[in-house]
Amino acid sequence: MKQGVYALIIENKQDHCVQIGKLGNFLFKQGFYTYIGSALGKSATSLDIRLKRHLSSKKKLFWHIDFFLNSKYVKIQTIIYTNTILKEECSLASAVFQIPNAQIPVTRFGASDCKRINHSSHLFHFEMEKNELIELVKSAFLKINLLPITMKIKN
Repeated sequence: MKQGVYALIIENKQDHCVQIGKLGNFLFKQGFYTYIGSALGKSATSLDIRLKRHLSSKKKLFWHIDFFLNSKYVKIQTIIYTNTILKEECSLASAVFQIPNAQIPVTRFGASDCKRINHSSHLFHFEMEKNELIELVKSAFLKINLLPITMKIKN
């Protein structure tokens, strides 16, 4: 079983509100989002299993990202990941936040346990084309010395 960090490139087809667990109800604008996560465990907490879970529509809503992905307007378009045993999730989120015009739609989204002070979320909204965003996120991986692997999702 593989371990690693990943970025979900997510399309939101229209403005709408979503209840994100205990964080509250938030307006998500149309456009593309990037969510940064990690899966550093074995078996059920491996990278393969975590990515399959994100792609599944049949799951218990537990993580912040589960609530967002559960919306009928939201779909994962691409997954960018790397295999690593290192805890690089927060470093990658910080690098993605440095992409020009990155916006934080919900503070602490996916980052409840993150101790870094230079970012406050693992979900970012972008007003740009999907292919441009994919290239910029891949550059963020490289910026922190991680080799990105791209997985396109069949629609």
